[in-house]
Amino acid sequence: MCSLEDIRSRYGLHLRVWQNDYRELEAEIRKHHIEEVDPRGRTALHLAISLGHLECATVLLRNNASVTKENAKGWTVLQEAISTGDPDLVMMVLQYRDYDRVNSQLNGVPELLSKIQKASDFYVEMKWEFTSWIPLVSKMCPSDVYRVWKSGANLRVDTTLLNFDNMRWERGRRSYMFKGEAGWAEFVEVDHDNQVVNREHFELSQEREGLTLTSVRPTEDQVASRLTTPIVCTALDTKNISFERNKSGFWGWRTDKTEVVQEYEAKVFTVNNVNVVTRSRTEHLTEEEKAKYKDNRNPLESLLGIAEEHIGPQNGVVTETATVNNPTSITPEEYFDPEFELGNRDIGRPTELCIKSRKFKATLWLCEDYPLSLTEQVIPIINLMARSSAHFAKLRDFITLQFPPGFPVKIG
Repeated sequence: MCSLEDIRSRYGLHLRVWQNDYRELEAEIRKHHIEEVDPRGRTALHLAISLGHLECATVLLRNNASVTKENAKGWTVLQEAISTGDPDLVMMVLQYRDYDRVNSQLNGVPELLSKIQKASDFYVEMKWEFTSWIPLVSKMCPSDVYRVWKSGANLRVDTTLLNFDNMRWERGRRSYMFKGEAGWAEFVEVDHDNQVVNREHFELSQEREGLTLTSVRPTEDQVASRLTTPIVCTALDTKNISFERNKSGFWGWRTDKTEVVQEYEAKVFTVNNVNVVTRSRTEHLTEEEKAKYKDNRNPLESLLGIAEEHIGPQNGVVTETATVNNPTSITPEEYFDPEFELGNRDIGRPTELCIKSRKFKATLWLCEDYPLSLTEQVIPIINLMARSSAHFAKLRDFITLQFPPGFPVKIG
């Protein structure tokens, strides 16, 4: 088992965090890489959050520790902060997260607008529709037709699927429009159903100058809302996705299948193992809040064939020397030794996790002669939209997969 001296030389920042020695942490911080990951997959900031060490977390955030980096289990710093149930910790992390998000948006918009402006003008319709292996329920699966107009640095995107999260599809007719140049940008959202227009115009240089931590401080209501609802993370699991070329004809005379889409000949592929996974954590909730969450479950889940797995608290046996954030009294020698098997033991509040997964099948039509470039013309638009829409961020995860050659004229 490794000694404290071994830990100090290899994981100096992490050891200071473990000991909650925030004064020495401040002195040590320039001697180490602040994003170094410990043997359990945590940065120093993640470790501070899981242990509930507010002062250490403050020092690390002041020194630009990444607030967006995920730990080995795929949870963000904010999600882990919420799991502690500490409103001060959540307030601070949410403030730094929002500051980082707004700052990256302001700095990234000019480059994205420049890429879009250099691309040729176009109009395109992109249809995508996931279907189910279960008969008669495909119409309940997520689908949409994106209509995209591009002229110079001006964009318009029409959509009818606003979001899909926690196995629920939110529909509505919306138009998103961008106008911009190097020094300014304007975003317009049109809600056709409710006849509401939201317009936001900002001068990029002025916005950057006026951006401070104080300007993005969350309200107490925003913090309370996060602490009284489940931590929900919905993602497209792309690890096992594969593409198989479809065939046509009879046995012995089968050839690669092609179809005409939008007047272009396209190769047809089956996309296997499309899996949408929703993970929900509830260890920070009261029993009343957990009961309310269970009552709000989607009644279509059983019909859609959604697999559900519940993982209760598994942090081992609580000992006399336990603390709230180290319930099984793990020692630093145990934690920082990569050869030491912790089993079900871990730091942080014991996790209460529900995992729901839903497999979809999809068909992909790819045209090698299509006049648009996915990389140069379409993806910059999706990147721009993803900055303000979680739905487009999920779509980006799919269309940025390593497709076979060609433009995806249709995903069905």
